[in-house]
Amino acid sequence: MGRAYIGVSGWTYAPWRGDFYPKGLTQKNELAYASERLTSIEINGSFYALQKPASYAKWRDQTPDDFVFAVKGSRFISHMKRLGDVEEALATFFGSGVYELGPKLGPVLWQLPETFRFDAERVAAFFAQVPRHTPDGRPVRHALEFRSATFDNADALALLRDHDVACVLADTAGRWPKVDSDTSDFRYVRLHGDKELYVSGYSTAALDAWADKVRGWVREKDVFVYFDNDVKGYAPHDAQALIDRLTERGLP
Repeated sequence: MGRAYIGVSGWTYAPWRGDFYPKGLTQKNELAYASERLTSIEINGSFYALQKPASYAKWRDQTPDDFVFAVKGSRFISHMKRLGDVEEALATFFGSGVYELGPKLGPVLWQLPETFRFDAERVAAFFAQVPRHTPDGRPVRHALEFRSATFDNADALALLRDHDVACVLADTAGRWPKVDSDTSDFRYVRLHGDKELYVSGYSTAALDAWADKVRGWVREKDVFVYFDNDVKGYAPHDAQALIDRLTERGLP
């Protein structure tokens, strides 16, 4: 039996203030507030720029003991270097403080641009280099969100399976591939909006369906689900609604 970790992608959004976040809550207390109501959050600032060790340590200390963070890998590695010649960049990224999360470090998410076509040699070489353990020996999991349909084939999915990398199931209102494939010992889902990308909320029926999927997966492995439909503030409410459904079903 695994565990289900449900949350949002990022937590600092102006439209959430006075809605999900109570009016008057200071920005420095938003993470603590969110982490008391969700079970995981993606750190997406790490995609845009290197964060500081002190920041990771602060986020670790502001959240409950059983909370887990996913960390989004640097776009310098995924979009600019396009996974090639990245030995130094990987060392810099993981040396920027990621391990300060300690036992709260969950999967590392690597998101590729739509223009990145499947290149078996390049992808395999990259995942052969990524760290698989923290300095104190805890496993480091990796997930891949691709946006080119060239990855939606048996060879690409077999490669992910060989390298123990989770294939991200991304719901993007039809914009990018939605591939439901089991390639690792955990599942990783990103819900960007099923009607309008980043904007639309999930209906009762849609949330029920996702709850059923999570319930099936979690019988055998950990499941990480992140709502990224944040433009109008639906993400945290949808995440809470999914948590409620899973709690009602008695899932950990």
